[in-house]
Amino acid sequence: MDKLLSGRRVLVVEDEMMVLMLMEDILADLGCESVTVAANVKQALALVNAQLFDAAMLDVNLNGDKSFPIADALVAQGVPFVFATGYGIDAITDNYRNRPLLAKPYSRRDVEEILADLLTHLAFRPDLGPRASA
Repeated sequence: MDKLLSGRRVLVVEDEMMVLMLMEDILADLGCESVTVAANVKQALALVNAQLFDAAMLDVNLNGDKSFPIADALVAQGVPFVFATGYGIDAITDNYRNRPLLAKPYSRRDVEEILADLLTHLAFRPDLGPRASA
């Protein structure tokens, strides 16, 4: 049986090592082909510009910096993403309030549900769809 993320390449941007390790384990259990990680805005932007991703998970607050420049780059490339935060919807700028939000602390089930919803709705939300192949 195929797993939810079979063959998918996911970028995880998270500055807390324990949360990052948990997310890597969850994504591997869900069948991810590869999980690429970044701990800050600069690293993440370099990865977004160098690699192809099927989806991304962005911690909103990265050691005091906001992840919105990463979100901008993902939108420009058509990569769907979710924000992860413990601060609630108030942590998200108005122009990104339509994006999925994963509330911290979260469980494997929470991650699975939000990613299933994101991937299911790609066909109906072209603004969230994966980048087209060249």
